Amino acid sequence: MKIANSRPIRLKDKVTAYMQLTRFDKPVGIELLLWPTLWGVFLGSFGTGNAQSGALPSLKIVVIFALGAILMRAAGCAINDFADRKVDGHVSRTKGRPLADGRLSSKEAVGTFLILSLISASLLLFLPLRVFYWSLGAVALAFIYPFMKRYTHLPQVFLAAAFGWAIPMAYVAVQGAPDIWCWLLFIAYMCWTVAYDTQYAMADREDDLKIGVKSTAILFGRYDVLIVSILQTAFLGLMGVILWHYFVATTLGFIPLFALGLVAMMFAKQNAACATRDPLACFQAFLANVWVGRYVFAVIAISCAWVSLQG
Repeated sequence: MKIANSRPIRLKDKVTAYMQLTRFDKPVGIELLLWPTLWGVFLGSFGTGNAQSGALPSLKIVVIFALGAILMRAAGCAINDFADRKVDGHVSRTKGRPLADGRLSSKEAVGTFLILSLISASLLLFLPLRVFYWSLGAVALAFIYPFMKRYTHLPQVFLAAAFGWAIPMAYVAVQGAPDIWCWLLFIAYMCWTVAYDTQYAMADREDDLKIGVKSTAILFGRYDVLIVSILQTAFLGLMGVILWHYFVATTLGFIPLFALGLVAMMFAKQNAACATRDPLACFQAFLANVWVGRYVFAVIAISCAWVSLQG
């Protein structure tokens, strides 16, 4: 295959192109999927213990779900670039992607999606069979999400569902079935994801309007920051209820809930930046969400470990 200047692509350039296709060169996206997956793993496992001591997940479960999150995020990026191959070249931030500039072909992108999905599926061999059935929903959502921006202004909702489906899968793996707390965590995650992906879409809004791509940033219009704030508030409220359920009866009491105060401050800073409507500021606000994911995971993991070890 040749790029625009007709010179053959070297192996090093090919590897770089695949890294960019799967976004392994941009780990922020991996973390935005990885940490919430581990929220589900830790809380689901903790719920299998008693009210005072809880339980910690096995290293096997943690590794399997971490690898699955990394691989499926990469697969999702590959199919996303396939879906956007005809529009990425018209967006300043994405015109250098490997399908947009011709370094990789559509077949190579689809092949990458299938291979990564199969590798991820192989991890299910080490989990109960029922997890496999639930995983079909994740694959379907990951495949259809990139095409939704052609038909609806809510592609961010499909992205949130695709990324968040690992949470009920984690509960199925450790508890046998999702419970009400699993679904509350899933909804909380969806609120957060729609919020930060709207920030991401705000950075591309002008380009998206020109080429006819739909997004929540376009749908929300001048109410974008307000609605993002409402979604973030819903996330904080739901996470507060979830942490109360799991930890209020333990020696930690309300401490994990108070820890969410720092997340509220992070959100306030993001929204102040997004209020400028500057594309770069909106994109930086989006990137800052990786610290939300890391911090909430730290709160959950430390809380689970403290209570379990104390018990």
